[in-house]
This record gives sequence, C-alpha cells and structure tokens, in this order.
Amino acid sequence: MTAIRALAEIVFMVDDIERSLAFYRDTLGLEVFSPPELAAKFLLVGERGTGVPQQIVLSERPPGRSRAATRKSEADVHHIGLEVTRQDFDGLRGRLEADGFEVRSGEHPFMEVEAFYIDDPDGNEVEIVTARGGSPA
Repeated sequence: MTAIRALAEIVFMVDDIERSLAFYRDTLGLEVFSPPELAAKFLLVGERGTGVPQQIVLSERPPGRSRAATRKSEADVHHIGLEVTRQDFDGLRGRLEADGFEVRSGEHPFMEVEAFYIDDPDGNEVEIVTARGGSPA
C-alpha cells in the first residue's frame, strides 16, 4: 500500500516562459499562483484545497542547455492529461480548433473517457480528458 496521495507538480523546462505561460494561463485557463517576482511560474491545476496544490511549473531552459529530445518519439514524457467536466469538453475542443490548434483524437485502452490532444508551444503533448457519459459535472 502506497502513502502517495496525489500528483503534486509537473515541471516543464521551456524555451520561452512568456509564450508557455500564455498557453497554460490564457489558452487553458490555469491560474498563476506564484509571486510575480519569481522567475518560475506555478499554475494551479484544479481547485486549491487543503494540502499541496496540484500544479504545472514552467521554468525557463537555461542558456546553452538543449532539449532532451528533438522529436516526440524520443521524448521521455509522452504526455500529461488534464481533466475537464463533461460540459466543458466539447466547448474547449471547439475553441482550441478555432484558435488554430491541431486537435487530435484518441482512445483510452481501458477507461471510459473521451480525450483529445494538443501540443504546447514546446511540443509537449497535453491530453484533455473527461468521463464518457454519466453526470455532466
């Protein structure tokens, strides 16, 4: 039995912090909750409750440090998944398509979910997922 309760954070090294911040904050609607003077940007995933918030952290890639992989097939992290409500799923997909994102469909191998995929400005794949059927909340 594990003592792990939740995923606390994912940290992405990014080429341009403002461009990546615009994607995660403005396009996906995540809230920045780190102090403005902090170089790294901490974005809240979900609602802040008690305990450690779930978060995506953007940290600018240091000068001279190259990406670990230049092609998606070589990347160590395949994708991250972000859950939305059933009622928000189609609207977000349509808005992203209208904004010019390449939206790709996918099927989960065993869970009853609907999902689509987009890439962030650094080529990291982001899955948007919701429960199939059931309650719209």
